Amino acid sequence: MASTTPTSRTPGPVRSPALVNADIRALWSRTDGALSAADEARYQELLVEWAESVRAALVKAA
Repeated sequence: MASTTPTSRTPGPVRSPALVNADIRALWSRTDGALSAADEARYQELLVEWAESVRAALVKAA
């Protein structure tokens, strides 16, 4: 049986990798590099979003 990981993201337009990266940088800057559990969860969501945005940009370029 395949496992699935639920996400809190709703389907919609994919933001550019640069915009997602800006959010990641802002998160790290705001927390001075010490992430709380909630910040870590947000960071993980942003990483997934960033990977999706890079993938979408590559597909669009192809």
